[in-house]
Amino acid sequence: MSKMSRSLLATALVSVVLAKGAHAQSFQDLESRLRGHPSLTALGYEAEAGRERAIAATALPDPVISVGINNFPIFSPSFDSYLPTNKAVGIRQQFPNLAGREARAGEARAMSAQTEAVRDARYAALRAELIVLLADKRRIARQRTLAEARDAKYDELVDIVEAEIDAGRPAVYRLAEIEGERAEVSRTLVDLDRQEAETDAQLGDLVGLVPSSTRVPPLAERDWSGAALEFHTVRVADAAVRVTDYGVSEARSAWQPEWGAEVTYQQRDEGAMFAGDDWVSGKVTFTVPLWAEKKQAPKLRAARAERSAAEQRYQAAARNAAAQYASRDAIIRSAASSIEVLQGKISAVEDEVQAQLITYESGVGGYAPIIDGEIAILKLRAEIEAEKARKAAATARLNALLVTQ
Repeated sequence: MSKMSRSLLATALVSVVLAKGAHAQSFQDLESRLRGHPSLTALGYEAEAGRERAIAATALPDPVISVGINNFPIFSPSFDSYLPTNKAVGIRQQFPNLAGREARAGEARAMSAQTEAVRDARYAALRAELIVLLADKRRIARQRTLAEARDAKYDELVDIVEAEIDAGRPAVYRLAEIEGERAEVSRTLVDLDRQEAETDAQLGDLVGLVPSSTRVPPLAERDWSGAALEFHTVRVADAAVRVTDYGVSEARSAWQPEWGAEVTYQQRDEGAMFAGDDWVSGKVTFTVPLWAEKKQAPKLRAARAERSAAEQRYQAAARNAAAQYASRDAIIRSAASSIEVLQGKISAVEDEVQAQLITYESGVGGYAPIIDGEIAILKLRAEIEAEKARKAAATARLNALLVTQ
């Protein structure tokens, strides 16, 4: 087989390997596993706990049952020798003001909704990282194939240079250059092994396994309408504002009275000088905000300050989310432009290789420039794979910023 035929065969094999795909696990399977991530499950339990607290917040406190005796003589213990002595059974019920109970229930529901928003944001972020890792695995596999192809090309180049040396041409220095470039390829392969190990470890953390080959799902940059509430982090901050709204309502409710009622049934035994009898005592209690300036007023000011802080965090979240969107959009555009530039370079090098091949076939010049051109193309393809992975990562992370309806 001629050198030109081996070169064309190697190039074809690279193209076939790069185009080949495998399906060990589908992306939908990995998404299903991702939904069971412990951090997401924990947030689900927290949201459920908030809903249960909302139910409990509207309930009345437990009634207090009392059983006792009144006016029992110490020195002559008896139930029928002293007129005021009686046995008593009572029940007392407190009625915290309804506005306060509803505010606490609303706060618990709002906290549950906030936790759900956090869970949605967390899932979106984890899904984006899953896509990033899968794109990295694809990049690593393709870059490894390209690096191995480069190494094979250097074998061809060494044969050609040695033939030129045997023919008396001053090409000894090229052998040193080739060895230096082969050492670079070896370092690249070692680094790719490290990157693959790190990627596999992160995939194990996300989905509990290392997929051997899973296609990256189709990625398209999602448009943002300009509304801040389309971002996950802003929705979380907005939910936090709702929580503080209920905190203000609860603080205001402290000026309203809390009621209480108590009924006591008393029974007196019949004595030698008096008849036995039963009677009922009852009373109603209510609170008076007598110390409002020291208690209720400071609590209300604190609740309002917390709400103001939550509003500022909302504004900060909106700014930060918009900045992240713009930053990742810039990365996507930059990567796309870089890919176009690199593809243009590949076309230029391919044209040069074709021209060198025609010259070589005409019997003028050597074959080494053709191999050099093919090696340059392999390097450019490796750079394109890096840019594709960078674009995929930026697209996945940009889409994760936005709420999916």
